[in-house]
Amino acid sequence: MAKKRTSKATLFLIFISFSALYAFLPVLAPPPSLSTRHNKVSRNFEISRDMFWKDAQPFQIIGGDLHYFRVHPQYWEDRLLKAKALGLNTIQTYVPWNLHEPSPGQHVFEGFADIESFLKLCNKLGLLVMLRPGPYICAEWDWGGFPAWFSSMSPSPKLRSSDPAFLRLVEGWWGNLLPKLVPLLYENGGPIIMVQIENEYGSYGNDKAYLQHLVMLARSHLGPDVILYTTDGGARENLDKGTIRGDAVYSAVDFTTGDDPWPIFELQKKYNAPGKSPPLSAEFYTGWLTHWGEKIANTDADFTAAALEKILAKNGSAVLYMAHGGTNFGFYSGANTGSDEADYKPDLTSYDYDAPIREDGDVDNSKYNAIRKVIARHSSAPLPSVPSNIEKTAYGPIHLQRKTFLFDKFNFTSSTNVFESEHPMSMESVGQLFGLLLYVTEYKANGGVKTLFIPKLHDRAQVFISCPSEVTGARPTYVGAIERWSNNKLNLPNLKCHSNINLLILVENMGRLNYGPYIFDGKGILSSVYLDGEILHGWKMFPIPLQNLNDVPTHNAIMQVASSARGKRLMKNTSKEPAFYSGHFSIDKSSQIKDTYISFNNWGKGIAFVNDFNIGRYWPLRGPQCNLYVPAPVLKQGDNLLVILELESPDPELVVQSVDEPDFTCSFGNMNLHQL
Repeated sequence: MAKKRTSKATLFLIFISFSALYAFLPVLAPPPSLSTRHNKVSRNFEISRDMFWKDAQPFQIIGGDLHYFRVHPQYWEDRLLKAKALGLNTIQTYVPWNLHEPSPGQHVFEGFADIESFLKLCNKLGLLVMLRPGPYICAEWDWGGFPAWFSSMSPSPKLRSSDPAFLRLVEGWWGNLLPKLVPLLYENGGPIIMVQIENEYGSYGNDKAYLQHLVMLARSHLGPDVILYTTDGGARENLDKGTIRGDAVYSAVDFTTGDDPWPIFELQKKYNAPGKSPPLSAEFYTGWLTHWGEKIANTDADFTAAALEKILAKNGSAVLYMAHGGTNFGFYSGANTGSDEADYKPDLTSYDYDAPIREDGDVDNSKYNAIRKVIARHSSAPLPSVPSNIEKTAYGPIHLQRKTFLFDKFNFTSSTNVFESEHPMSMESVGQLFGLLLYVTEYKANGGVKTLFIPKLHDRAQVFISCPSEVTGARPTYVGAIERWSNNKLNLPNLKCHSNINLLILVENMGRLNYGPYIFDGKGILSSVYLDGEILHGWKMFPIPLQNLNDVPTHNAIMQVASSARGKRLMKNTSKEPAFYSGHFSIDKSSQIKDTYISFNNWGKGIAFVNDFNIGRYWPLRGPQCNLYVPAPVLKQGDNLLVILELESPDPELVVQSVDEPDFTCSFGNMNLHQL
């Protein structure tokens, strides 16, 4: 549970001010005339008599979450049609702020971020939409959707609060986003029937002035008619903090699959105006998330279907979370914590979620069939036929060459493309918002084993030592890894150098926290670094630019070398030094371009790119995910290029396999089962 926030007198005054302003909002700030700006049709979606009403007819929401940013745009229609064939009439989706504004003032609405095209497609296919624009979304997405560049601001904005600095950022973001949605509201001929305010706020804070400001802001852009809603866990404490009393905002609930829903729906009524509380589970969990180092989460199909039946049989509404999970391409997977900030749990690249529509779109499974059977019993019309699975193929072995060691791309004595400071700088402060950052310093070679300690490291570091290259020319020596969740000390062996020893610390950002009280989650080395109890000074920070999801391809010196440098085909490779490897595979005919998976069995940990598209992180040594999904639109007829940055231990044979199915059986180490 989130910690309670301390109330202040100033916040109370802000709350009173916002409440007063909101009460007169229809008079003071009327929305733009919709009838003159849009071709308005006779459509309305409303709540009365504890029911949803669509065009004056009672309506039962049978929906599902499907996130456009986790699915290749060319597959949006396939996934939506499969959702419709499941029996869904509504799609719920988040809007990740960080994908749409990757740098201050740079608003992106193309490619994976083309939300308008996604919403228009929903409309074309006859699917309604419940939109969740945050500004916080959770979603197991990096930092709950907040842009990483917030961390470089001074002072840092207080997230999810009525802090004026934060509200100004929200106003700028929503001021760009929400006007794009007005033509897509249901009343204007579009699919959007409801817009969510914040996301499970009752599990985090109690700043009512903040929530009221979001309501006022949404109304100023969207007008008075669209239903605004909140979603909170179905317990009194959560609802007390996360809801907005009265009839201005509808309060929905979520709860654990298998809980008796109807006592929770009765509690829901206490947080809505009389007659304004249709029973709605806004997140009916069809599965669960999985972190690295856990067995893949799963829920029984019949158990899930029976729980859904209990809601639908009494005319309750439900939104499946997830209907289709998709993939955390690039560096956007999030993380959670346990009992404290150090109990860090990064999410997999796959967001399959054990949903009825699997990560690759497959629907030939027991959960899809069981849920579809339940929904069919409560549908007034026959369900559409189920589309076929998208074909997958195995392209076979892909032989790789080591192109270059990562450290060879840096000149440690140069002052170009480097940040210098007496103390380590965070990743955000040097503009390295995702991926990796290399920290370099020196210490005296005066013999003996030395102990390295980094009190605050986010998230994982690999430590190397070396003599200056002009002395021996030897490769850096791998010492070991330091992980945020164990915060271990490392003993550095004695290295016989003439004067100083280079200390290289490669730090990986494995995903910002997306939930809980420790959500402000800077990355990199966030404290002093100690060697035998003494602080090390004189640091150089070397950014490592790597392509993220939806990035516009630009000249990238590191990736350019990785894909074009003349490589070495080694008989055996046992080096633990990070290096780029690349390999080619050919597709002769366009008809042979199909979905595939890249299996990283026998590899260690790293990041993979297919034709310059970041397919995500792999870590079979920790598991459970062995294979990364490659959608067919990423591939092309002719030559296809795979580049991987292997951080730890490459397969000695330097081979990966293109296979035709997922694999979540890599389970080295201590594994914990997440099963609902």
